[in-house]
Amino acid sequence: MIHFGGKSHFTAAELAELALPGLARTKRKINERAAAECWALATDSAGVPLARPRTGRGGGLEYSVELLPAAARAALTAQAAVSTIADVTPAPETKAAQLWAWYDGANAKTKADATRRLAAIDAIDALVDSGMTRSAAVPAVAKRVGVGASTLWSWVSMIDGVLRCDRLVYLAPRRAGGGSETAVDNGAWQFLLSDFLRPEQPTFSACYERMKRDYATPRGITVPIERTLRRKLEREVDQRVIVLRREGTEALRRMLPAQERSVAELHALEMVNIDGHKFDVFVKWPDGRIGRPMMVAIQDIYSRKILAHRLDESENALATRLVFADLFRDWGIPRVCLMDNGRAFASKTITGGTKTRYRFKVRDDDPLGVLPAVGVEVRFATPYRGQSKPIERAFRDMCDAIAKHPAFAGAYTGNNPLAKPENYGSHAVPIEDFRRVVAAGIAAHNAKAGRRTEMARGVHSFDQVFADSYAVAPIGKATPEQLRMALLTAEDRTCDRETAVVTLEGNRYFHEALRRHAGKKLTVRFDPDDLHGEVHIYDRGGEHICSTTAIGTRGFSDKASANQRRAQEADHKRRTRELVKAQELLDASQIAALIPDYADEAPAPTPGVVRPVRTRGNTAAALKPAAAMPQSQSQTEAHSALDRMTKRVARLRLVP
Repeated sequence: MIHFGGKSHFTAAELAELALPGLARTKRKINERAAAECWALATDSAGVPLARPRTGRGGGLEYSVELLPAAARAALTAQAAVSTIADVTPAPETKAAQLWAWYDGANAKTKADATRRLAAIDAIDALVDSGMTRSAAVPAVAKRVGVGASTLWSWVSMIDGVLRCDRLVYLAPRRAGGGSETAVDNGAWQFLLSDFLRPEQPTFSACYERMKRDYATPRGITVPIERTLRRKLEREVDQRVIVLRREGTEALRRMLPAQERSVAELHALEMVNIDGHKFDVFVKWPDGRIGRPMMVAIQDIYSRKILAHRLDESENALATRLVFADLFRDWGIPRVCLMDNGRAFASKTITGGTKTRYRFKVRDDDPLGVLPAVGVEVRFATPYRGQSKPIERAFRDMCDAIAKHPAFAGAYTGNNPLAKPENYGSHAVPIEDFRRVVAAGIAAHNAKAGRRTEMARGVHSFDQVFADSYAVAPIGKATPEQLRMALLTAEDRTCDRETAVVTLEGNRYFHEALRRHAGKKLTVRFDPDDLHGEVHIYDRGGEHICSTTAIGTRGFSDKASANQRRAQEADHKRRTRELVKAQELLDASQIAALIPDYADEAPAPTPGVVRPVRTRGNTAAALKPAAAMPQSQSQTEAHSALDRMTKRVARLRLVP
């Protein structure tokens, strides 16, 4: 057995304090290495265990120096380690560094006590420097700071031989804590913990009383006081578990630091986001109904400017389509649009053809929506996550600046049922007045200077940031065709196979160009407010076929319409004859002349074996010898047999 200064075994704590090369400097790391290398099971060449139980309070294991790395054994030899760990004291510099590391994690009360003690020591040094003896200075300072002289002398002894810069950590009180931990019945603890960690969020006091009354007392179990169990909860149960069980996954997500996203690499109108906001204001619609209006708005993500908005009774696809039309007409076509998957935004009218819509059934034959048709990339934000769309921040400002406008006094509803103003419901704003105030409020929102966004930098307004980038950025401008696609609703209809008529909402539409698409599915773009106006018909690939109007219904005795119909039929026949003439078809005689002559058909072959065909009954019996008779005699006898049978049948009578 190897001995170093009379000591052959060391605990993990002692090895950590020795700070030997090749070993970790913490007790936990050394224990982890001992477990990984199975120090507890190791033996020497004679079979003697190299680990032994530690004698004294706390127990544990002591490990033989033979288990240590060679570098650690060499360091022990150099230090001439003695039999007790008290003698193996690290250098003062090492101990001071360890104390500073411990002091950094100490609580505020420990640091305050250390500061108070250091101030008393400094006062003693000041008196000694002025000429007073230490024996006189200590009682004087003790009286001044309100502690006993013996206590102050103990503080002085704590810094004996310590550098002045390290006195603070040596003076810090190192409280070891109380005695043994109170035993807690496992069943009672599980009952309390399960009751407390519920979404209903009961108080800990109520759960403790319930556990004590309904579980512990009937079973004769003694439980510690509530405060002890509270400390056990704080010590043993991770705060994340408490938040998840009591407040849910969203609260758990909020425990993570918020993600900061930069827009510096974007430019104006490169990426926009769209969302709806219901105002907390009662308005009166033209038909007299009263309700809260819904605004659908589009915001530029780079500058945070509101570019377009529409007001309607609800968040619907029509309002969404119109606000995009306003954006295309006034500013241009963005490259990317960020939206949620609500029915108004993820509808086939807006995003049809997008494969990751997660709303409605996606079919291969879906018509292209407004955004895919003009080349806008659609990205869907995380549902129920307001932070994913910057426009939510703008809506919060509008709740105060617009919804509480003086013009809406008496019409403001409050943002929740408990926040209704005193004059709630006393007034409803006409919708046209509301539109005017909202437009002015959004203009003021965009023009306000000193915005604290990444690109405004606390100086510029949203308008200024957008204008500076818009002037130099590549912007896609909308063509009249693209505007038409945005302004009109798109629906799929099948072109009639025979008449080439397209039927929509009870109206029929026809054009000669539809003939080539008879029986196929076509996309009809139309204004839902004017179905008798012009509609535009496209094939499934988005190619424009024709524009036409509805076929009107005429009166039964309308002579003018009948004449018009005859003229239409005559024109239809004339055009068709012209098309036939253009084909330069051959008549029947010309076709016959082109067919070559063929030789007469060869005579039919004679069969080598003839199978007789017989019928059943007397006729068959009469015909049996016919094969052996000449042809004329056989026919005569057959006719005679048939005559005899006919006579017999005639003589038969029915018996009642």
